[in-house]
Amino acid sequence: MFLGVMLVLKFIWSWVKRIIFFGLLASILSVLLFKYVMVPFTPLMISRAAEHVIDGNSPKLKKTWVPLDEISSEMPLAAMCAEDGNFLNHNGFDFDAMKKAWEYNNKHGDKKPIKGGSTISQQVAKNVFLWQGRTYLRKALEVYFTFLIELFWSKHRIMEVYLNVIEMGDGIYGAEAATQAYYNKSCKKLSRGEAALIAVCFPNPRKFSPLIPNNRIYRKQKKIVRLMNYQGKIVWDKKD
Repeated sequence: MFLGVMLVLKFIWSWVKRIIFFGLLASILSVLLFKYVMVPFTPLMISRAAEHVIDGNSPKLKKTWVPLDEISSEMPLAAMCAEDGNFLNHNGFDFDAMKKAWEYNNKHGDKKPIKGGSTISQQVAKNVFLWQGRTYLRKALEVYFTFLIELFWSKHRIMEVYLNVIEMGDGIYGAEAATQAYYNKSCKKLSRGEAALIAVCFPNPRKFSPLIPNNRIYRKQKKIVRLMNYQGKIVWDKKD
């Protein structure tokens, strides 16, 4: 009987190793693919559309892929200043921001919304390759995919994907769809103030809208604009 158990365990382990190997291979190939090919949809887009159907509504999905060079330079600058000021300098993880977020949440978590310390690279890893949630497994996979995209993609490509797949409203994804919905024009024509107003809503785009900003949103917009003025023009190092 002992021999039989050992054979079963050996068989199971052989399949576990195969699953791990092919999982790693598939993940690397998918990251390499999206280095050059636009991301057609994300798990979040699918889950949001499913939510609309479950609620008895038609699925909402507005998105138009636009190369980063055809997006107003104000939009990536606003995204950096709002979400990840150290984007061009870190390797996917901003440990100072994580520490500050942890300290903030430990002090105010029961009274105020939880503050995230994720970089833009981490958000891209989560949005493109993973499901939503706060499980340890998903977080571990987020770290893994963040490492891969930082290894194989340029910062220019990471920002390009980010600004094309991020949720910017109910059923609205990407800078072009958001600009058309909120300002009825191309994202290439975004002003600094408009870009900052869109970026302010990134943390909760289904709750906040650039069309009906409250005083808190306006204060954050002004803060981002000041940071944008201080930061200046982004100089991209395109290694793709």
